[in-house]
Amino acid sequence: MSGRTSCSWIAVVLAAFIVSGCAAAFNSKGLNLVAEANYTQVVREFEPGKEQYSSLPFQDLIYLCSAYGELKNYKKLFPCLDAAQAKVNKGDFIADTWNHSATPSRLRTNALIELGQYEDAVKAAELSNKIVVDNQLNRFEEVKVLEILGIAYGLAGKAEKANAAAEQLKGLYLGYPYMLVKDDRNIALAKIYIILKKYPEAIDAVSYKFEDSNSFLKTIGGWDVFTNNKLSFEFMKNKSLYEVGRTAEAKQGYDALLKYPYIQDRGEMHWIILFDRGRIAEKEGNTREAIRFYEKAVDVIEQQRSTINVEAGKIGFVGDKQAVYHSLIAGLYADRQYEKAFEYVERSKSRALVDLLAGKKDFVVKSTGKEEQVRNVLAATAKSEEEILSSDKSVNPSQSRSIAVKARQDLQRDVPELASLVTVDSTPVSEIASFLSPKESLVEYYYSGNDMFAFVITAGSLQSIRLNPAGLEEEVAAFRKSLEDPRSPATLVHAGKLYQRLFKPLETALQNQNLVIVSHGILHYIPFNALHDGKQYLIDRYRIRLMPSASAMKYLREKKGKGKGGILALGNPDLGNPAHDLVFAQKEAVEVAKIWQNSRVFVRKQATEDVVRRYGGEYQYIHFATHGQFSPDNPLQSALLLSPDAGSNGMLTVDKLYSMQLDTSLVTLSACETGLSKVANGDDLVGLTRGFFYAGAGSIVASLWKVDDLATSHLMIRFYQEMRHTDKLNALRKAQIETRKKYPHPYYWSSFQLTGRAR
Repeated sequence: MSGRTSCSWIAVVLAAFIVSGCAAAFNSKGLNLVAEANYTQVVREFEPGKEQYSSLPFQDLIYLCSAYGELKNYKKLFPCLDAAQAKVNKGDFIADTWNHSATPSRLRTNALIELGQYEDAVKAAELSNKIVVDNQLNRFEEVKVLEILGIAYGLAGKAEKANAAAEQLKGLYLGYPYMLVKDDRNIALAKIYIILKKYPEAIDAVSYKFEDSNSFLKTIGGWDVFTNNKLSFEFMKNKSLYEVGRTAEAKQGYDALLKYPYIQDRGEMHWIILFDRGRIAEKEGNTREAIRFYEKAVDVIEQQRSTINVEAGKIGFVGDKQAVYHSLIAGLYADRQYEKAFEYVERSKSRALVDLLAGKKDFVVKSTGKEEQVRNVLAATAKSEEEILSSDKSVNPSQSRSIAVKARQDLQRDVPELASLVTVDSTPVSEIASFLSPKESLVEYYYSGNDMFAFVITAGSLQSIRLNPAGLEEEVAAFRKSLEDPRSPATLVHAGKLYQRLFKPLETALQNQNLVIVSHGILHYIPFNALHDGKQYLIDRYRIRLMPSASAMKYLREKKGKGKGGILALGNPDLGNPAHDLVFAQKEAVEVAKIWQNSRVFVRKQATEDVVRRYGGEYQYIHFATHGQFSPDNPLQSALLLSPDAGSNGMLTVDKLYSMQLDTSLVTLSACETGLSKVANGDDLVGLTRGFFYAGAGSIVASLWKVDDLATSHLMIRFYQEMRHTDKLNALRKAQIETRKKYPHPYYWSSFQLTGRAR
C-alpha cells in the first residue's frame, strides 16, 4: 500500500449510493478507476486529442477533471473544468445517475485553495453553493460544499462568512438516512474552526474515536481513504490540543503520528508536526531537542520546490515556512551556534526566493554545452514534484522523492546559478569571505517577529549581534515618510534613531570602510547611506553596496559586461497616455547616452522590450528612464513599462527577466515611478535584483522612491561621468555627494542604491 488516497467526493458518492440502496446502479469505467485512485489510467482512457474537452460526454469529462485535480495537473484541469461547467450550464450534469452540477465548481475551489488563490476560490465555492441550494441537491453534496465554502472564506480572511458556513453545517439534519455523513460534517467543522483559530470548537468537533465511526470507509474507499482521513483527523485533533495549551496530550499524539508509516507522504503536515514538536520541546526548556525538530522540519520543507498546498483543504491549516526558519535561527543563536544560525539565515532567504519562483518553468539555460540535458533535468524535477503531490496509486512517493533529489544534485553540479533559483542554497562563511575584497566587510541582517540579528563577516571571521526589534516597522515607516518630503525637518531625527538601532551596535565589529549590506524584510526599504550618526551620514564614512543574499555573490564574481557598446538608453516610452509622459526622463536618456562612445538611445515608441532583447547584450550599460509597476503582492508580475509593439504588450516583467540573456555590466532604473515606496516584505526588490542578475547584469542601480526630475537628471549624468574614471560604487557615491551640495535633503540624493558588483 502506498498511502495514496482516492478522491474524497467519490467516497461520498459511493456512500450515498449505499445509503439509498442503489449501489448496483452504476458500473462505469471512469467511476471505478477514480474510486481505485488510478488517475493516470483515467487520463489515458478519456483525454481527448488536442485537448478538445467539450467533445467528451459529461460523465467521462467529470472523471477526467477529477483525475487532473488529483494529479495536480492544473494546466489541464482548468480548461477541463471550463468545458464541464459549460455542459452544466446547458443542463448536462449526470454521471452514473448522480447529479454532478456542483462538482466542477467544487473541484475548481479545491484547486484554487491548493494554489493559494483564495479570493478566486471564494467565487468558485459560492457558485457551487448556489447550485446546491437552487437545485436542492442531497445532504452529502450540501456538507461537502459548505465545507469548501467555509474553508475558502476562512483562508480569504472572511471570518464572519466562514463562521456562518460553520453554523449552517452544525444546523444540518443528519438523522436517517444521513448518519454516515455526520463524521464528514464534524471533520469539515474542525477544518473551518482551525482556520479561524477557534481551537476549543475544533476539539469538540473531533472528540470521538475515528476508527469506530469511520469503519465504513474501509469498505467504500479502501484502506487508502481510511488512512488519509485518519491522518487528517489525528492531526487536527492534536494541532488543536497544542494550540489550547494541552501540550502533553499534543506531544503524545504528534509522536504517534511521526511513527506512522506514510507520514512522509504528507509533506506539509509532516513539517508542521515537526515544527510544533520543536515548539513543545522549547517550552519544556530543551533547546537542543527543539533545534533537532526544527532542523528536521526544514529538511522536509527544502525537499519541495512547489508552493502548492495540497493539505490546506484536508487539515484546515496553512503553515508558515519562514516561521520554522525563524524558530531554528533563534534557537541556534540562543545555543551560541552562530555560524550555523547564519547558514540558516541564508537558507531562509534562499527558500523565500524559491517560493517566489516556484511557478516558473521557462528559465533561460545559459551556454554550458548541456542545454538539452539541463532542460531534461528541469522537466524531470517538475514531473517528480507533481507525482509527490498527486494521489495516484501508481506513484511511489519515495521513488519520486529520490528522483527529485538526484535531479536537484545534477542541477547544482551543472548549472549552480540556475539551481539556486529552484533549490535552497547557502554558502559557508569561509567561502563568502573569499568573495569580499581585502578591505571589505559584510553585514547581514535578519529580522522576524521579536528577533533581529546582525552578522558581520570580516577577514574570514563571523561576529553576531542581537539588535532591538521593538517598534522597528513604525520607525522605518516614519523615516520613509520623512524622506519622501524634501521639506520634512524630521528626517535627521529618524535617520539618527535607525542608526542607533541598526548600525551603532556593529561599529566595533566593522574594521573596513567598504561594506556589503544584506537586508531582510522591511530593512530592504532603508537607504543606509542616509542614516546619520549625529555628525555625518553613513555615505561620508562608508562605501556601501547591497546584495539580496550573501550566497548570491558567487554568481556575480565573473560577470563583466561582454558588450562592446557604451550605454543602451531607453527613455520616456509612449504608454498611450500623455499623463504618463516623462519629459525630463527623455532628456536624461539622451544626455547619458552622449557621455560614452558607441551608445544608443531609444525614446517614445522606439523604447520597446524588443530593443532590450535584441541589443541588451551588446552594451556595457543599460539605462531605463521609464515608469514601473512593482507589486509586493505579486512580485513576478512587477514590470518596467515600455512601449508596446507587435511582439509585446510593453510590460517587461520580473518573470521575463529570468528568461532573458543580457550580459551587461550595469542596469540602471532611473526616473521610475516604481511603486517601491510601498514598504512590504522585500520580495519585490529581491525578485527584481535576482532577475537582472540571472539575466546577466553585474550590478543594478535603482531608486527606492520617485525623485525630483531635475535632481535625478543631475545625479545620473554625474554618475556616468564619474564611471569614466572609477568603479561603479565609487562613481555613485561621488555623484550622490555632489548632488547633495545642490540638493541637501536626502530625498534628492539617497534614493539610489547599488546592488551587486562594485566594479
